[in-house]
Amino acid sequence: MPSLLVHVTCGPENPTKATLAFFVAAAAVEAGHEVHVFLAGDAVQLLREPVRNALTGLGTGALNEHYLKIIAGGGRLYLSGGSCAARGVTDEDLQGVPYEKGAPPTLVRLIMECDRNIVY
Repeated sequence: MPSLLVHVTCGPENPTKATLAFFVAAAAVEAGHEVHVFLAGDAVQLLREPVRNALTGLGTGALNEHYLKIIAGGGRLYLSGGSCAARGVTDEDLQGVPYEKGAPPTLVRLIMECDRNIVY
């Protein structure tokens, strides 16, 4: 099965687009694809528990529901370390979230390694 990278840069200010990214990633995981989700910019705020539990997009469902499917299906989450620092997102904010911090070289590696890439 082809692998998929979902690169998310929009945050809670655009709940429909942000949730759509997770909705598509969850669908890919459920279809058996290897899925990587890289959150950068305002998107790093999406994994804070209060945001994750509250965000619902118009016609795209609940963010947390899709997040749980991604995790349960073996999807991997990456967060931009620089974006986290700039927005005050700490490791404590992400307690219980299985993620890796990354930087532009991590994103470039994923882009080159994955068969398909989508940006939201």
